[in-house]
Amino acid sequence: MSQQRVVVYTSDHCTHCKKVLSKLTEWEIDYKEKNITQDKSYFKELQKQKVYGTPATFIDDDKVLGYQERSLKRALGIQDAGRFQNADTIHFS
Repeated sequence: MSQQRVVVYTSDHCTHCKKVLSKLTEWEIDYKEKNITQDKSYFKELQKQKVYGTPATFIDDDKVLGYQERSLKRALGIQDAGRFQNADTIHFS
């Protein structure tokens, strides 16, 4: 399987940014962080994508805005053991 290119645009004092980076680290995903507070050229890059806030995560051609764990998992191809996917916990009458 080919390695995905993951870029996360962050800013200082952004709690959702920290959550995204924490999850990527937990899932052992390599990523490049671009902090728009510390480098204004990164903010210009982000604006060219028509995005004006952080966090903004680009996974190959997919874009996930904000902290959306399921969307991140989907874009990364990580199987979600969510509440409807575990057949052992679903019972039908």
